[in-house]
Amino acid sequence: MKANSFYTGWLVLALCTMGASSCTSKSEHASATVAATEQNAVLSSDPLDELKRGNERFCQGRSIHHHQDTATIHQLVSGQHPQVVVISCSDSRVPPEIVFDQGLGDLFIIRTAGHVMSDVEEGSVEYAVEHLHSPLVVVLGHQGCGAIGAMLEHAHEDHVEGHIDAIVQALKSEPEEQEVLREGGEDLSDRAIMANILHGVRQLRSSQPILSPLYEEGKIRIVGALYHLDSGQVELLEI
Repeated sequence: MKANSFYTGWLVLALCTMGASSCTSKSEHASATVAATEQNAVLSSDPLDELKRGNERFCQGRSIHHHQDTATIHQLVSGQHPQVVVISCSDSRVPPEIVFDQGLGDLFIIRTAGHVMSDVEEGSVEYAVEHLHSPLVVVLGHQGCGAIGAMLEHAHEDHVEGHIDAIVQALKSEPEEQEVLREGGEDLSDRAIMANILHGVRQLRSSQPILSPLYEEGKIRIVGALYHLDSGQVELLEI
């Protein structure tokens, strides 16, 4: 009887252990399947749609932080293929990788105060679309831009102390900003920010000899967007 009891107990324990192992294996397999499905959706999706989904996750506090592991680091050693080029302001409150919930190798980013673009910045965009084959370019402005604030503050001055003068003068020279300054009004700052985004998009769409032909042929998209500091939402603009 004791032998039979010992055998029965051992059998039950073995079955329970096997069952637990099976459940664990199924659980791990399910998790891996979900992760793989999610990753495949990211890789196969339209770049603009992925930015929208990523920003939605960020706003809802459920960022997935994909492509932020050692496996991705190792994969990127052989090269990069970012799907999106982002030209954005240097403002510390608007980091593109975070607000779009992207990771290593996903975004090719050029950041300057007020996302002012000279030949160097345009050349960087050209490199991304021509050599890295990035199909989408986003000019990302934001509320409360300090560079725009400085431009408005010194709008009627010929010179500003220091190298920041180059930024102020560049912004003041934009036709879109000149129109806003002529019109004036209470919402001057908001309209100046929008004008700056509009100028950036137009600048890239008309940039010769590389970007404009690619845009006209439909090989790349160049869009404008506004980041809302109060909500974290990125608003895509009709330009």
